[in-house]
Amino acid sequence: MPFVTTKDGVEIFFKDWGPKDAQPIMFHHGWPLSADDWDTQMLFFLQQGFRVVAHDRRGHGRSAQVSEGHDMDHYAADAFAVAEHLDLKKAVHIGHSTGGGEVARYVAKFGQPAGRVAKAVLVSAVPPLMLKTAENPEGLPIEVFDGFRKGTADNRAQLFLDVAAGPFYGFNREGAKVYEGVVRNWWRQGMMGSAKAHYDGIKAFSETDQTGDLKAIEVPTLVMHGDDDQIVPIADAALKSIKLLKNGTLKVYKGFPHGMLTTHADVINPDLLAFIKA
Repeated sequence: MPFVTTKDGVEIFFKDWGPKDAQPIMFHHGWPLSADDWDTQMLFFLQQGFRVVAHDRRGHGRSAQVSEGHDMDHYAADAFAVAEHLDLKKAVHIGHSTGGGEVARYVAKFGQPAGRVAKAVLVSAVPPLMLKTAENPEGLPIEVFDGFRKGTADNRAQLFLDVAAGPFYGFNREGAKVYEGVVRNWWRQGMMGSAKAHYDGIKAFSETDQTGDLKAIEVPTLVMHGDDDQIVPIADAALKSIKLLKNGTLKVYKGFPHGMLTTHADVINPDLLAFIKA
């Protein structure tokens, strides 16, 4: 079975498709989803001759629903357990939303200078810090995240429907074409996971200051963000991240939502390929 056991005894599920001697691309999913959120990208890059890998974060999808460790340090360590188990070298790490935070921590802590990471991509990603603080006045107030916590605790199933059918994919915008299958698939992935992991994960993605991670990354890094992202506003994410990266490239997508990897895969996938091949 495609599981690896971490140093603290947590079983992490992963997918590993394609030729083992090809350059690997490892995908890191967002909250509260699973590796399945990357299926469109994994099939695309598989057809381009790459080896593609994705895992379910602890407490998410098919990975063990453990009580503890729902923070960026453990997220990155779990990803490293997968990469080490598969002996991935010169890999491209692509993270979406919370997964972007995971990639930033992973690359900063485990990927350099061991040669495990060739490039990194942060898509609609949470770094450097989502929460509004005295030092980060552009961030979102704590009440926003408390609302997510309340929704997760009170009626997680309804919250997940509301998020997927509304701001995540921009389906709440006037004239938007709503894909019911996309909404159901988001809900399905979320409900596979642990309520405890999802609840604790809100703190991880909103309150983790990753300024230091971004400054430590030396590999070429692509930052991709839609300017109509209602989940992770671009002004407090990508526009700040690019200033902290030593070797970063920023691509802004006019009108694209947080879930643009799904709604606009026809645009995003070729741009990812161009960056990887450059």
